[in-house]
Amino acid sequence: MKVVGLDIGSTTVKAVVMDEGKIIWRDYQRHNTRQAETARQLLHAMEQEAGLKPGRDAIAITGSGSGPVAPLIQGAQVQEVVAVAAAVEKLHPDVRFVSEIGGEDMKTIFFTPTPAGVAKQVYMQSACSGGTGTFIEKSARKLGITGDQLAEMPYEGVSLHKVSSKCGIFAEADSNSLLKAGVPREEIIASLFDAVVQQNLATLTKGNTPNPVVLLLGGPNMFFRGLREAWRHHLEDLWRKRDVEIPEGMAPADCILAPEDALYYACLGCAETVARQSRDAVLYDGLEQLDWWIDEGQNEAKAKDGRKALVEPGTREEDIRARFKTHLQPIGAASGGKAYVGCDFGSTTVKAVVVSEDCEVLSSIYHQSIGNPIEDAKSLFDALLQDGVTDVAGLGITGYGKDLLKDILGADVPVVETVAHAAGALHFFPEADAICDVGGCDVKIMLLRQGTVADFRLNSQCSSGNGAFLQGIAERYGFELDEYADKAFQANSMPDLMMGCGVFLQSDIVNQQRKGWKAEEIMAALASVLPLNVWVYAGQFQNLKSVGRKFVLQGGTHRNLAVVKAQVDFIRSKVPDAEIETHPMAGEAGAFGAALLAAQNADGVSPSNFIGFDRLQSLEYSTTTDKRTTCRWCAVNCQRAFIDVRVDGGKGRPKSKVPVGEGWERVITGNSCQRGLIEDAVEYRTRQEQITEAKNAHPNTAERVREEAFR
Repeated sequence: MKVVGLDIGSTTVKAVVMDEGKIIWRDYQRHNTRQAETARQLLHAMEQEAGLKPGRDAIAITGSGSGPVAPLIQGAQVQEVVAVAAAVEKLHPDVRFVSEIGGEDMKTIFFTPTPAGVAKQVYMQSACSGGTGTFIEKSARKLGITGDQLAEMPYEGVSLHKVSSKCGIFAEADSNSLLKAGVPREEIIASLFDAVVQQNLATLTKGNTPNPVVLLLGGPNMFFRGLREAWRHHLEDLWRKRDVEIPEGMAPADCILAPEDALYYACLGCAETVARQSRDAVLYDGLEQLDWWIDEGQNEAKAKDGRKALVEPGTREEDIRARFKTHLQPIGAASGGKAYVGCDFGSTTVKAVVVSEDCEVLSSIYHQSIGNPIEDAKSLFDALLQDGVTDVAGLGITGYGKDLLKDILGADVPVVETVAHAAGALHFFPEADAICDVGGCDVKIMLLRQGTVADFRLNSQCSSGNGAFLQGIAERYGFELDEYADKAFQANSMPDLMMGCGVFLQSDIVNQQRKGWKAEEIMAALASVLPLNVWVYAGQFQNLKSVGRKFVLQGGTHRNLAVVKAQVDFIRSKVPDAEIETHPMAGEAGAFGAALLAAQNADGVSPSNFIGFDRLQSLEYSTTTDKRTTCRWCAVNCQRAFIDVRVDGGKGRPKSKVPVGEGWERVITGNSCQRGLIEDAVEYRTRQEQITEAKNAHPNTAERVREEAFR
């Protein structure tokens, strides 16, 4: 009799076949939300390759997706922690602490010997993606690192930087900031590994000491060399500080184990659990019922619980595009005349639009951010040059990178984002009541009265409803963002996802996967729930009719037709007579608005302050991010970056901890508040002295009168 252990997890399915206590077959596969189908594939392989036979061999199943599958094949369902603990007790009776990191959860288990046996204490984290395998892999993808490269990236000997692991969203923001500051990718990854271990030790030990011997389980601990090195570093340091006794004859490093089968311990525990039971009760029943469930049963269940699809089955994307969206085609920079450039340096993308004196669009560029703002600017203007733009009569700039780049590029008009987006929308839709701009990392809703912004709502502290979240889900399922709408429109129905926090939404997605919902159906549901997150959760609009009836949709996320369709459906469900327009340059709307304002502010005589194409490409700069650049103004201790650029008339920073001479100008990035723009106490005192000198040289008459009057 053979025994099968099957682990249907949040991202992968693992399986082992045991015969007389030895592993004779094992495998794992990513399921891409097709949990039941992947389990069937592995079971079929076990029948063909390992001799698994229905009615003779036993099977036990664990993992987050085990619930629907277990009764269909007559498998014993084993709680995941119980399975892992059973394997550890069997294979490593001397282990006292286990850390298992999965695709979307983490758990620690303390094993404490007592007179009555071994007591087990379990701590789990499953409501947040921070510190999980998905968190690490997603961060690596954003950095352009392949899976093979990630596996071999080191921790030891690499400079570390501050990265949050408490929230995957905040960690991504930290990683982006470090990348834009010029920090090498290997240092960012090492910092992520460091953050993951610290997160585990800080939140999943509850103050208890992980005594030796320690066992590292799960895919990330098995595959990522740097993560194992981070564990060794922190555990050895912790043992040293707490005077933990190391078992005789062992070095501290020998007390931290990462077995080759780390991925399969839940499977091994299932097999061990079956060995302790009556095997007749858990005999494998074959694939007949599982086949029925996959082909018919789950579809019937989804039909009862699910929602109507985004579009009618068979609807072509071209038809939707024609109905909801138009694309403005630039007439070409070769048309001659003056060119006014607007740039929008966003959180995930960089955009540029060139307009003529008559506000005709001559050229437009839409690029993914490289990471470094200066390199982003070089790439953007190089693309404009190749597009035929040679003479810049005016330059407007907006977006996250506005304050950083305005002086470096020589911007004529630095424009606040809301103003730029409003200008870009009102040019085409002067009677608009509301502008909904959904970007990569924020949501802006501007309410208009008589052509001016009367009020606005901004959500930049939560990922729900933004484009980056949708992009992350698409990438997780192996799709490019450009494929999102096409895949979402293939869904014949979709699950009902909860509105709100992106972390909770992530958990809801996992729950829907267990029920058999596929990637395209979940992607459709995400697009459908986005309007709720935008208008109700982020915007806090209880009555959408109060906004008005003329809506404009713009921002890069509205390049996704699935989102546009969902927005139109939602708005019209609340405002039946609503007029809804999609900006013809949805992704470039902010850049277009900045270009318009640059043209409006030009006097037709004075030349632009733009430094020029040649000078920009040869721009000399250096970036410093280390302990010297850390902000000390509060307990947050932001890991800032000093970007020093060689410019004419640069004052330099001779008294800085990172000194630069005259001819250099410093830009500080990575700070969470405005106070972080002041380098340190030395600069603060210098500025105070300058302010005092200015006041003494140019006294304020009103202040003097006030002082004399109330003396």
